[in-house]
Amino acid sequence: MKDVKKIVLTGGPCAGKTTALVKIMEYFSSRGFKFFTIPEIPTIFLQAGMDYLTKNEQWFYEGEKDTLKAQLAFEDYFSAMAQTIDKPVVIVCDRGALDISTYLPHEMWEKITNLCNVTNQQLLDRYDAVLHLVSAADGAEQYYNTTTNEVRTEGIDKARMLDRKVVQAWTGHPHLRVINNHDNFDTKINRVLKEISSVLSLPQPITEERKYIVKVNGGNIPNTVNSEIWQTYLVSEPGSEVRLRRRMWEKGKFINVHTTKRRVNENEEIETERQVSNALSESLLTQADPYRHTIHKRRTTFIYEGQYFELDEYLDRLQGLVILETKGMAEGETVKLPGNVEIVKDITGDKNYYNYNLSLR
Repeated sequence: MKDVKKIVLTGGPCAGKTTALVKIMEYFSSRGFKFFTIPEIPTIFLQAGMDYLTKNEQWFYEGEKDTLKAQLAFEDYFSAMAQTIDKPVVIVCDRGALDISTYLPHEMWEKITNLCNVTNQQLLDRYDAVLHLVSAADGAEQYYNTTTNEVRTEGIDKARMLDRKVVQAWTGHPHLRVINNHDNFDTKINRVLKEISSVLSLPQPITEERKYIVKVNGGNIPNTVNSEIWQTYLVSEPGSEVRLRRRMWEKGKFINVHTTKRRVNENEEIETERQVSNALSESLLTQADPYRHTIHKRRTTFIYEGQYFELDEYLDRLQGLVILETKGMAEGETVKLPGNVEIVKDITGDKNYYNYNLSLR
């Protein structure tokens, strides 16, 4: 069967998805890809007369159930068509199945997925990548408006809440990427194009993430997602880096991801990721690099002022090291941090703090 890549473009209200879809189509069509777009199904239903704010509980339930059915059906139709096309195909979904869950009580979502004979994990597994564009309501309020979608009704506070609920709904996908807001919207679009290129195994410029050693001075960072990571580097050929990462979230949910990075030249690399089973993961661990320790860390992710952060607290032999990272920042762009996060040292580009080097025995 032909390998067709299916990618979800999601995010809170007024995140820039409409513009991004146009840019994606132009960019990848000009590079020889056939491009399909699955439209936002709830918008189609709204335009046809569905009222997602109705007080009629039975109508609301039937509407949400049929929204999920239509989402899955549209994706399946275009996936079947893609098999007939004699060129590489990319399917981009304007929101995906799990977006629907963010608007429903948990019990209703469980009832609907049971009736549709699918689980949350099966819905995650339908997609090769999930790109979440942060809403302009968080960190770019001056650009927040509802004029691009006539059925949109969210105020800024509700938009921020929905933005974070959407991230949580997709947490657990091995290629979930959160795309920051930027002063220049083109920077946001370029990050989207870069992430899709990575999924398609196209060479990408090697870029440095902003990276800092930090100290967290009491208090909690609001609206976080917490997980624990074990990262083991495997024996690999010169010029390449292979790792196996096991990531576990609260409530015992976990995934195993096998990643390979290969340098094409001094300025470009190809990165490929795939989710692997527990059995394959255990088998791959027999190929662990004997000259490297397994990296063990607790990760806290959060969005602050439109910027997405990963806060890693290292454990075991690296106990006490805390590193904060954010991706896709433009040169000269200011990093905005919560008041209780203090930068101790800027380590952007410092190879001593790459995980690959931190793992050395």
